[in-house]
This record gives sequence, structure tokens and C-alpha cells, in this order.
Amino acid sequence: MSLKDLFDIGEGFISFLDNCEEVYRSKIKEIMENMNIEENTESRIRNIDKNINILAFAEAWCPDCQINLPPVYTLTQLNENIKLSIVPREGNEEALSKYKVNGKPKIPTFIIMDAEFNVLGAFVEIPNIIKEVVTRGNQPEIIVTKRKYRKGEYCKDTVLDIIKIIGQ
Repeated sequence: MSLKDLFDIGEGFISFLDNCEEVYRSKIKEIMENMNIEENTESRIRNIDKNINILAFAEAWCPDCQINLPPVYTLTQLNENIKLSIVPREGNEEALSKYKVNGKPKIPTFIIMDAEFNVLGAFVEIPNIIKEVVTRGNQPEIIVTKRKYRKGEYCKDTVLDIIKIIGQ
């Protein structure tokens, strides 16, 4: 199945949220309420003048999905040119084969595409800033960073990583 086909059969964020178990829905809502996107970043998002399609491979039970779906949804709320469609990882592993980490499909994986569904890039699992901290290997820094990440303090970095892929 093509990425466009998957995009077409996927569900929107609100539908995804409505279909979540309450424990996951409340975590996603908590992240949304505490998320802080800087004004200049909001302006960059609003200035995107091309159609962008984001195909998300996500599962409600996944903590990284709970953290990273809200900022991606925010992109769609700030700019109607950006569309989001969510499909489960399960059953779609083949579509994720190019984006595996250590041989495994990771979620969330956001595949960012242009209006014709040409792939511009992908965001896999966590923001780049978290990957950089982990790569440095400083355990106290990793622990502190991951605690902040789990609270949603790096949602702005998810947004920045994606608008960088978009080219904005």
C-alpha cells in the first residue's frame, strides 16, 4: 500500500483521541495543555504556504506517541495547509521499513510529504535534541532530559524538527 493510500485511510487526531482508552487520552490532553510553542515558531508555522501531508504511525498506548502527537496536531491547527493522518504501526510495518531504528519500526514515525505525497523526510520516535543528549552518554544529563521530555517540555523541539523537514 502506498503512503498516499495509507494517508487516505488514516484517521484524524480528534478521531484518534476519541478512540483512545481514557488513561491514554488524559495523558495526551495533559501534554496538549502544558505544551508551549514560542511565538516566532508559531509565526514560522503560519507562514508555510505549501500543502504538507503528515502520515503518523502511532499507537495510543505508546508514551512517545502521547508526547509527540499533540505538537504535530498543533501544526495542523496553526496552518490549514498542513494535514495529519494517523495509522497504527501494527499491520503497517512494511511501510515503516525505510525508517527502522536498529532493525525495528519505531513509533511515532511521522512521514512528512508534499502535496503530491513525495517524501520530504521523517521524524522517528523522539526529537533530535533528545537523541543528541543520549549520544553524548552523560547519564545525569540523560536522566534529567528524559524526565523533562516525559512531561512534554520538548514538544517545541518536535515542532522545530518537523518544520525543518518542511523547509520553513
